Amino acid sequence: MHKRNILQGGVPIEQAKYAMIMIHGRGADARDIMGLSQHLNLDEFVLLAPQATNSTWYPYSFLQPVQQNEPWLSSAIDTVHSLIDEVMQKGIPAENIYLLGFSQGACLTLESTARRAMKYGGIIAFTGGLIGDTIHTENYSGNFNNTDIYIGTSDPDPHVPVQRVMDSTKTLRDMGAVVTEKIFPGMGHTIIKEEIDWVNDHILPVKVL
Repeated sequence: MHKRNILQGGVPIEQAKYAMIMIHGRGADARDIMGLSQHLNLDEFVLLAPQATNSTWYPYSFLQPVQQNEPWLSSAIDTVHSLIDEVMQKGIPAENIYLLGFSQGACLTLESTARRAMKYGGIIAFTGGLIGDTIHTENYSGNFNNTDIYIGTSDPDPHVPVQRVMDSTKTLRDMGAVVTEKIFPGMGHTIIKEEIDWVNDHILPVKVL
């Protein structure tokens, strides 16, 4: 199972108004995804990046039957949920908690929040979709209460079919989220400046000058 290993940055959690939970992709690590923070408007944020054991949240494609990725998938989801609980226990309400992930981390971000939907500050999925051979809505509960969610991807992407992104968008909207879906022709499996700029302008809190 995944051992607790959290990289922390930004302002101390006791002084933070907001929290950003940053979830890395397959083969990467917490430091990699934390490096994205320098391009985002994260004043007054504590930054928390959990590290997957062996740099992988679950062993197979996110499109495989859920059972094939167990018990690692459940352990990964528990890692995210536990971190959300810890942040709330420190006095930061759910509506000030943001989650961000890339690739496998984006899939885990969407799946974890769908399984425990509530009013979050915002959810950012750079190339990802809900997990499973099909979307298992029976695993999801709660309502996002107009939480802003961004999902971006390439067309085509070698790991994430565009149709799964579109189906994920519909499912999340049905759960009360305000989802912005952006599909970039030929972008490749990466994050581009246009996505960063959109997130800064539309998801993250307005920067106070």
